[in-house]
Amino acid sequence: MATDASSRKVVILLKATGDAPILKQSKFKIGANEKFAKVIDFLRRQLHRDTLFLYINSAFSPNPDDTVIDLYDNFASDGKLVVNYACSMAWG
Repeated sequence: MATDASSRKVVILLKATGDAPILKQSKFKIGANEKFAKVIDFLRRQLHRDTLFLYINSAFSPNPDDTVIDLYDNFASDGKLVVNYACSMAWG
């Protein structure tokens, strides 16, 4: 079954790491074709912080220009893209 990629949504699960504040709502849907920068901007506004460190699966920091669907296709687990966030550098 083909899905129109322009209308597809991806579930993002945001997990606080280290000293980062925990969000009231940690699961969001975002357009598949959006850049990862949109996730970064959203978190900055929610947490009122200019500097944040985001990681996919506690492993690496994605490029802000990466599309959400590319990250999802390569790194999603259980139908969600897990994004860890921290106020200071957490992993290499």
